[in-house]
Amino acid sequence: MSSRTMLSIVTPCYNEEENVEELYRRIKAAIAPITQYDFEILIIDNASEDGTVAKVKKIAAVDLNVKLIINTRNFGHIRSPYYGLIQSTGAATIYLASDLQDPPEIIPDFIREWEKGYKLVMATKPISKGNALVHSLRRSYYRVLDGISDISLLSDSTGFGLYDRAVLDHIRKINDPYPYLRGLLCELGYEIKTIPFEQPRRLRGISKNNLYTLYDIAMLGVVSHSKVPIRIAAFLGFLLGTLSVLAAIVYLVLKLMYWDQFPFGVAPIVISVFFLFGVQFMFIGILGEYIGSIHTYVQRRPTVVEKERINF
Repeated sequence: MSSRTMLSIVTPCYNEEENVEELYRRIKAAIAPITQYDFEILIIDNASEDGTVAKVKKIAAVDLNVKLIINTRNFGHIRSPYYGLIQSTGAATIYLASDLQDPPEIIPDFIREWEKGYKLVMATKPISKGNALVHSLRRSYYRVLDGISDISLLSDSTGFGLYDRAVLDHIRKINDPYPYLRGLLCELGYEIKTIPFEQPRRLRGISKNNLYTLYDIAMLGVVSHSKVPIRIAAFLGFLLGTLSVLAAIVYLVLKLMYWDQFPFGVAPIVISVFFLFGVQFMFIGILGEYIGSIHTYVQRRPTVVEKERINF
């Protein structure tokens, strides 16, 4: 057994057969000059439907430092990466995506900052060569979320970075089955060292992010770290209720005073009803997001169920 400190590198995969071999080569090249540490490379596969698992198994058969967890099914874009992180055993864990938009070449920079004493070293992407509209919407979302949150949140972060074992031990104790990890890290209060980088464009494969996954992450961040939306809903509910009562009284008084000259009319009633129903449905949706978050937490279902482990 080596006496050197172990560092972990965790990357989640789902249908990344076109990227995993290059990802492995680039990780190995990035850590090759860092001889003072041992490394484990932990790949968690979210039930890929292509040749990803076969390629990773081939790599793991040659390099015993490559560990593979295969999920029984696709557990989603939040649970599977989170589970991979908390399964790491190193003194620090480096997390990066498998689509090569998180460049492995930054790994030595993370380790240098960690050696200076930082418990969290996070990459941020103020510039992205990916979809410009999505990048712009994400930046706007982070600004809004930071403005309504109880704590200051890290903008332009995808989770790509280094996590000290002490940080991950805190996260394991919290045992949130569906965490908004970027917000949870800020909740812990550790000083975060940021390293900006220019995110490259995805060259191979199809992005797993879609409108639903982006909405899921966005709403999870809001309901996990802010009570502002539900308080706005309550305030506007009282305000609109009061205005509706006042409008009804004014309408009744005018009708009584000018019975023949003031037509009752159907249009104002229809418009008012549709408007109030629309507002109510919106408020119910906001309330439902908070209730859904609570429901997910109290169910206490397993974060991930493993099908197979290799090289553990």
